[in-house]
Amino acid sequence: MSELWNYASNNYNQILELLGQHIYLSIISVLIATLIGIPLGILISREPKLSKSVIGTTNVIQAVPSLALLGFLIPFIGIGSTPAIVMVVLYSLLPIVKNTYTGLTNIDRDILEAAKGIGLTKGQTMRKVQLPLAFPMIMAGIRISAVTAVGLMTIAAFVGAGGLGYLVFSGVQTVDNAMILTGAIPACILALLIDFIVGKLETSLSYKTKQSSASKTGKTTKKIILAFASLLLVIAGVFTVYSKAQAGDKIVIGSKNFSEQLILGNMLADLIENKTDLEVERKLNLGGSQVTFSALNSGDIDVYVEYTGTGLVNILKQPPQNNPEQVYDYVQTEFNKKYGIRLLKPLGFNNTYALAIRQDTANQYGLKTISDLAKVSNELIMGPTIEFPNREDGLIGLSKTYNMQFKDVKAVDGGLRYTALDNHKSDVIDAFSTDGLIEAFKLKVLKDDKNFFPPYYAVPIIKEETLKEHPELKNVLNSLAGKLTEEKMRELNYKVDSLKQSPAKVAKEFLEKEGLLDK
Repeated sequence: MSELWNYASNNYNQILELLGQHIYLSIISVLIATLIGIPLGILISREPKLSKSVIGTTNVIQAVPSLALLGFLIPFIGIGSTPAIVMVVLYSLLPIVKNTYTGLTNIDRDILEAAKGIGLTKGQTMRKVQLPLAFPMIMAGIRISAVTAVGLMTIAAFVGAGGLGYLVFSGVQTVDNAMILTGAIPACILALLIDFIVGKLETSLSYKTKQSSASKTGKTTKKIILAFASLLLVIAGVFTVYSKAQAGDKIVIGSKNFSEQLILGNMLADLIENKTDLEVERKLNLGGSQVTFSALNSGDIDVYVEYTGTGLVNILKQPPQNNPEQVYDYVQTEFNKKYGIRLLKPLGFNNTYALAIRQDTANQYGLKTISDLAKVSNELIMGPTIEFPNREDGLIGLSKTYNMQFKDVKAVDGGLRYTALDNHKSDVIDAFSTDGLIEAFKLKVLKDDKNFFPPYYAVPIIKEETLKEHPELKNVLNSLAGKLTEEKMRELNYKVDSLKQSPAKVAKEFLEKEGLLDK
């Protein structure tokens, strides 16, 4: 509990900023879903033939995994708040549409006949009879959507939209429970608070409440419409200001979602801020390789650090190669030709894959190399990162090269795989040679005796059009070339993963120590 309090008190500015982003994104999403969902529900209540297709479509959308939906949206609408809002809106439609439809179609037919008998038109019946009676059911759908939106919006961190998910996923990567809780607890409180507010709104606007003060109905309705219109105008104004603030002449630095990438992303940003007059925006802690590369390729970010082996195998879909110079040259040529992306000079370290095990497992089976592991792999459980089993330079190719077959493969993302290994839930994990958690958990790294894993030299990559517009960036970013060895990078990662220092602080201290920042 003291760790949670210490982290929260030392980082309250960041927590408040992320909370504000979370509230903004959640409210916008629910309002848009409401403005779409209620008219759709009204439409299908009037046109029953459309009900199956509309509700069926919203059901299908609800069944699609949220990360898969985000991955589908990125190539079309990029990263940031837009895909996050679209994703949450799509997920929020089902309860609103379905509850609106159910509320309107379950009204007693005698009441509708009576309305028709006194001469009300269909439109008047909808406004004066059906909607007031269906109101509690409609509000129940909005409440469900609002609470769901708060939880779903934590995933927005994967696409650089911010929010409390940034703390949750950063904590998962670094095995920092205090950081996880400082993101999760405010999100839970926010969900409960929104549910309470929507509930109070439902009570104050309900048919029964208005019926008890019938003489004030006209005035109340006008006030509600005016308040709702004002709220929409305020939100539209905030969104406009926010969009303009995001625009302008600036360099956007991206990174993947693990400690090393956060450190390197901050280094690039610090160098540009220190050496140029350009404004810098940090969109760090995005998803994996596909998310960050798609963001660069679409122009949502301008620079990030990639690994040559990832570029070769995962992005260009080529078989692994072991010659570092050949890999670099090939990736450089193909990236430039296919995507208009330039590789700058390598930073100096090779963060290749490795297989790590506990010391007791190494002693029990006498394991020193991956070939040794292959002989007993059918007795062991592997707990790799989620993408490792599906990569040719991962478990697919590794199994072929070493002829190994594990007893079971239980993928666990981020720093959680280290926790699972330490708790004997798995026996083998994929690690990176510069992981600080290898040292923190006192693991044994097995020798790749058949040299299967390709070189993964870290290198900044940047759009050619960005370099043409700001040619000074080339020398600024290349000033970091060759400055980072595997040992140095492992030490920096250890400071973040085990000593719980912030990636921004670790990055700046390293640059200052190396004399790379002007005073």
